[in-house]
Amino acid sequence: MNTGWILAAIAAVAVVYLIVIFNRLVRQRNVVREGWSGIDVQLKRRTDLVPNLVETVKAYASHERALFEEIASRRAASMAASDVGGQANAARALSGSLGKLMAVAEAYPALKANENFLKLQSQLAEIEDHIQMARRYYNGAVRNLNIGIQSFPDVIVARLLQFREAPFFELESRAEAAAPQIGFPGG
Repeated sequence: MNTGWILAAIAAVAVVYLIVIFNRLVRQRNVVREGWSGIDVQLKRRTDLVPNLVETVKAYASHERALFEEIASRRAASMAASDVGGQANAARALSGSLGKLMAVAEAYPALKANENFLKLQSQLAEIEDHIQMARRYYNGAVRNLNIGIQSFPDVIVARLLQFREAPFFELESRAEAAAPQIGFPGG
């Protein structure tokens, strides 16, 4: 009779432990989803700001047609991306195009002094900061989820219940993030 109670207690402890692991994994997965939502909101804000920025620069630099078409194409790709990897690639491409747009704007002193352009530029900088914060939050949540899914004994529960690792949101590839090589003539 004692053996039955002992086995029942062990089974109860095991079930409670599995429930705790499951709830932790669910909580971590939901934090990842929340983090992704934050990134998605900021990317949409940036995507919505792009046409206003382009129109303002267009008024001053009408001969930069190819750049404007490139930005429009990359904006459309950003809006169409549906997964983390696709969004990261689209965000990286759009950021590059926006950098070119800002470089074009530098050539037009009247544009640089235009109040509307300065306001849009400030909004873009603010959005970029928010994207970076949301990206750090999301990647931290992904790290915690992935550690939970990969750690013993959670890995057993995660596999049984088909929890999957989440991808990190990286805006630059490892090669692009490498430090630039600087050379001096004659040195």
